[in-house]
Amino acid sequence: MGWIGFSDQTGGRFALEGLDAPCPAQTAPPGECALMPRGTLMVETRLSSDGRPQTLLAFSRSHPWSGGFSLQALPGGGIVLVETQASDMRHATLPYLADDRTDTLRLTYCWDAPARWGRLSLERPEMDRVHSIALPPPHPMPLADMRTVLTDPRQRKMDPDVIFAALSTRIEPIGPMPGLTAGVPVCTPNGYVPAGRIKRGDLVITDDGQTVPVLQAIERRVPAMGSFRPVRLRAPYFGLRRDIVVAPQQRLVIRGSEVEYLFGSEAVLVPARHLVNGFSALYADSPQIVGYHHLLLPGHEEILAAGTRTESLYIGRMRRNPELLRASVLSEFDRSRLPEHPRPVWPVLKPYEAITLAMNRAA
Repeated sequence: MGWIGFSDQTGGRFALEGLDAPCPAQTAPPGECALMPRGTLMVETRLSSDGRPQTLLAFSRSHPWSGGFSLQALPGGGIVLVETQASDMRHATLPYLADDRTDTLRLTYCWDAPARWGRLSLERPEMDRVHSIALPPPHPMPLADMRTVLTDPRQRKMDPDVIFAALSTRIEPIGPMPGLTAGVPVCTPNGYVPAGRIKRGDLVITDDGQTVPVLQAIERRVPAMGSFRPVRLRAPYFGLRRDIVVAPQQRLVIRGSEVEYLFGSEAVLVPARHLVNGFSALYADSPQIVGYHHLLLPGHEEILAAGTRTESLYIGRMRRNPELLRASVLSEFDRSRLPEHPRPVWPVLKPYEAITLAMNRAA
């Protein structure tokens, strides 16, 4: 089914039929004993700037049996997960280095009680870095508890720095994230084709005019919130022939004399979120769940999307990390047939650098 609930500082929603169901059904609240044997709870948050401990998300109950759940961030550099049912407690700490503290972190708790398996992961949306730990055999999560956590602020704790929390009935992937919505036109030998229609084995034309095969075409559906909130890039800015909608982390390849002057490089990579300024780029209206697509190419070639240069899917040397590969959107694909991508040649601009470039282009 996928995503069934979300919450932020303004409210929440829980829908057993799925948040992206075309015709939402009038379903009754889950019974107290209904369980989620497997699923994913995702929390995106900012960490405290003053080093205080944070209870990111917590809930406790006493009926029909005692239990609870909490996810905390410690000042010393640790994410602590505690989950209890009756007198049985599961506890784990995910450490992270002090220099991993950043504006935004994404925490993903996945569990599969029948398989006696669980995982807690930390990602930095602006970097290609993932930290994960295996967890003690988890309990199934009561659906009524999850509904309360997401929709009833009176019965849960959520730190003010939490951006959103979301719940899925699936084991959601971590790692490389696709960044093009289905309608983004990609240049192929047969003209521009929507990204959502391109399949493995199709050909695309790269920025330097080469024709290369698509090794894999991937898709992921995520809540349209926080670091997943889609960005609309407007034509004719960035060389676009039409407006396109992309994920915030999708990086454009920008060239020009001002790029060489300001950054000493022939080109730079600019995440779409750094370009949001209210006119050439702005956050897009979207359903609660958004689908992103991307193309895996042999050498991480640049592709043409509606006339602008943008990255294809970057996976680095992930094939050398079987554990991360199994947890990613590429888990179903043959590891031996995946490419290895060297680090991008071009520097990735920080937010203030992207602002400087935009100001120079407008001058």
